[in-house]
Amino acid sequence: MFKKLPLIGALVVALSAAPEGAGAAPNPQVLVKTSMGEFVIELYPDKAPLSVANFLQYVNDGFYGGTIFHRVIGSFMIQGGGFGTDLYKGTLRPKSTRAPIAIESKNGLKNDTGWVAMARTGDPNSATSQFFINVVDNHGLNHPQPDGHGYAVFGKVVKGMDVVHAIRKVRTTTVGPYQDVPAEAVVIDSMSVVGGAR
Repeated sequence: MFKKLPLIGALVVALSAAPEGAGAAPNPQVLVKTSMGEFVIELYPDKAPLSVANFLQYVNDGFYGGTIFHRVIGSFMIQGGGFGTDLYKGTLRPKSTRAPIAIESKNGLKNDTGWVAMARTGDPNSATSQFFINVVDNHGLNHPQPDGHGYAVFGKVVKGMDVVHAIRKVRTTTVGPYQDVPAEAVVIDSMSVVGGAR
């Protein structure tokens, strides 16, 4: 037993010599290039691991390239990530997605201005690829409001919020059954991971 003490002591010394903060990966950041400019979203996997992993897979698969912000309400939020520009040509179904994920709305993050959340239907566990950016503080979307579940926040716009505010001001119209659709398409040209874990 005593012969093992020097080895244990060496291990303790080695661990104490590790730089402070080592192993703590920086949060992923995603550059969103749109037809109206660029912005950057920082993601928080420590708070919303399922939502972040889901979003990053869509980003890395190139899914969002060519999609649009299809719902813009200037006093509320801008929503995208589900439809392509063919919505304007009568293709009223969103793009095919992977299976939905479980809701993560109890993570302490709030639907405040600039924060990004998963869009969903009335089913709390229905989020797939669509997301929205809050352009005002939407306290009514935080758990447990508005329906006992809330909306899962997983990221924040940390650069280019002026572009988001420009998008919120576009003129909107009705396309098929969808209201609040930008009259001229606001296209997501690409999304790519530019910082942190991929």
